[in-house]
Amino acid sequence: MDDHRIPEPFHAGELMAQRLAGGGPAGAPIRSRMPEQHRQFFPLLPFLCVAVADDNGWPLATLVHGEPGFVSSPDPGRLRIAALPDQDDPAGPYLSGGAQIGMLGIDLATRRRNRANGRVARVEGGSVVVDIDQSFGNCPKYIHVRQLLPVTRRPGPVETFGPELPRDAAALIAACQTMFVATSSGDAGGLDMSHRGGEAGFLLLHGDVLTVPDYAGNRYFNTLGNLLREPRASLLLVDFERGDILQLQGLVKLLWREDALPGDARAQRAWEFRIVRGWMRRGALPLGDASSQS
Repeated sequence: MDDHRIPEPFHAGELMAQRLAGGGPAGAPIRSRMPEQHRQFFPLLPFLCVAVADDNGWPLATLVHGEPGFVSSPDPGRLRIAALPDQDDPAGPYLSGGAQIGMLGIDLATRRRNRANGRVARVEGGSVVVDIDQSFGNCPKYIHVRQLLPVTRRPGPVETFGPELPRDAAALIAACQTMFVATSSGDAGGLDMSHRGGEAGFLLLHGDVLTVPDYAGNRYFNTLGNLLREPRASLLLVDFERGDILQLQGLVKLLWREDALPGDARAQRAWEFRIVRGWMRRGALPLGDASSQS
């Protein structure tokens, strides 16, 4: 029975990352169509993480949000997203017909996540229709549990900056337990959106360099494989209490040594993200952690 599994799903960068890390996965259920459980999962979500690329090829990480059901699957090869980026979102202009897109659906309450990559078929009437190229699940490791509820916010002005972070952006990084990263496979043309998580303080900021630990995972090495081909990346962090969204673009250097982060026993390697530019969108997410609302 054909389950649409892709026979050789990894590009050269991912295969190289697997070799550098000592081996890849025993199996890789990466499909060209979404299985039914993935199609049923996306409509449960109040937000969707999205990777796009700007006119110069820089990845940009963002998220869109709506009432559960705003993401749906009309058929196994497509997702429909009934939401567009906010008007002040730097990623907004690049979500257009024909554009490559990476998507991560993540339920912070159940620690379930699924990824889908593809191309925007069209943007129509406030919705985005995506043709799926790859669909696959991820394990629940390192996802910080949150129960999100709708919250009324008053969005503030967007602050644009260079390598020097605003004080509240640096504080957001120090307290971060949930981060999302957008990467590109370069000449292969694809975009990917992934999650990184840990206890507050797992991200280390020194000047304009953010060091990210790499913990044991599914050994696909989608993110690190992309970074071997294209070192430009984008990070997205959210302050779930205030609704602030921090978006960063930067250049990555991979550190393959096991002692790259000697203070973090779980880190098998690490990567350094040198900040080039960023945006702080205050009060932009109308969702909040239930524990902070009580």
